[in-house]
Amino acid sequence: MPDPPEAPRPDLRGLAAAYGLAPLPVEGGLFRRTWAGPADAEGRPAGSAIMVLFTDAEDGFSAMHRLPIDEVWHFYRGDAVELLLLAPDGTGRVETLGGPDTYPTVQSVVPAGTWMGARLADGGTWALCGTTMAPGFMPADYEGGDADELAARFPEYAAAIRALCRADAPLAMTEDPH
Repeated sequence: MPDPPEAPRPDLRGLAAAYGLAPLPVEGGLFRRTWAGPADAEGRPAGSAIMVLFTDAEDGFSAMHRLPIDEVWHFYRGDAVELLLLAPDGTGRVETLGGPDTYPTVQSVVPAGTWMGARLADGGTWALCGTTMAPGFMPADYEGGDADELAARFPEYAAAIRALCRADAPLAMTEDPH
């Protein structure tokens, strides 16, 4: 049976507008918070969810960062996304979400404290993903990765780390992007 024809690239501006996506400061990509559960006494939501659009634009990727809470990634549509995951024990791996496989991976749990960054797989032009956290995200949770420090700790992944770190970008979120 022949391969199905490639789907045409969607109008990414139209896609972003349809979902109400805006630039995600510090981390990258276009996003929108789609849900936040009731807040506790400190203001932390019980859970939170976002949609995020990655593109082949210069800032269309998720920069290296870590969070103190598990984060579940969801693949919705588009081209494959590569998640670089660097664990606290010094191990690392690349996990691919989506792609041409008959049964691609569509969810991945990133454990708390794991350094992560995401970009389109080679040849990709766009992907629509989401993430869910419980308890929910707070700006103070975000810790950006320093390329030199991470490359020294994980030399096997140095090139990927450098590709997923923005020079002179802040390593913290100072305000709520939502």
